[in-house]
Amino acid sequence: MKAAKHEEMRKEYKREDLGKGIRGKYFKEYKKGTNLVLLSPDVAVAFPDDASVNEALRSLIKIAQQSTGLTRQRRERGQIFIHDK
Repeated sequence: MKAAKHEEMRKEYKREDLGKGIRGKYFKEYKKGTNLVLLSPDVAVAFPDDASVNEALRSLIKIAQQSTGLTRQRRERGQIFIHDK
């Protein structure tokens, strides 16, 4: 079992430099929930902000829905056969 960490500040920090904390400052946002995702560094290079990530994901969703729709249409017309193993 790991030893408990001491909750001491480093020597270079002074309590008076940190100012007074505000209790519950982020509580409302936390209570709403979060859907944060950590991107791998190589992926993060391609997406500089949340808007670019959302745009790419929306495009991918649209393509997936179109692809699924095409597959469904072909299956319904009997053009695609699914073989069981």
